Amino acid sequence: MASRKVSAMVEEFKNFALKGNVVDLAIGVIIGAAFGKIIDSLVKHIIMPLISLVMPGEQGYLAWKWVVNGKELPYGLFIGEVVNFLIIALALYIFIVKFIGMIVKNKEEAPPAPTKDQELLTEIRDLLKK
Repeated sequence: MASRKVSAMVEEFKNFALKGNVVDLAIGVIIGAAFGKIIDSLVKHIIMPLISLVMPGEQGYLAWKWVVNGKELPYGLFIGEVVNFLIIALALYIFIVKFIGMIVKNKEEAPPAPTKDQELLTEIRDLLKK
């Protein structure tokens, strides 16, 4: 009796875990994490150093700090994270809204031609309007 419950539970879990949606979600999370690391590296190693060339300071944005009562508030790091977020949001917008939207729009088909019944009903409607 207990072994049946355990095997039923294992079977339910297997059906849940191996559904296409769950696997697709797991793949999406893994790819998203890798994409986040790439964008993080782009911001920290390319964009923010370029910005720090224009801004004063020896260590670039890493040295941008406010000192309040002896405590350092590293606002440069915060600005780096904001830029990181904005680039990820822009990349997702371009990919999801523009790229996938364009693909979906191209896949949309014209509505099917009306059937004979629909044509007759349209003609009757038009005649009644006159």
